[in-house]
Amino acid sequence: MIDLKALSERVDTLEARLAFQDDTIETLNKTVTEQWAKIDALTRQLVALGERLQEAESQMPGPANEPPPHY
Repeated sequence: MIDLKALSERVDTLEARLAFQDDTIETLNKTVTEQWAKIDALTRQLVALGERLQEAESQMPGPANEPPPHY
């Protein structure tokens, strides 16, 4: 016959593990969401800086990477 006490302990253990896993998943979800927002902001900043660099290079007279005359 099935030992009800052992079965009850197994169910309790599984419920505790499930609760821990739910908490872990929620924490990971928050972390991923925050990191995605940071990556998105950094990507937009990188694009803006790239555009500013291209604009600055287009306004410079002469070759952009030419060494100064004293070299």
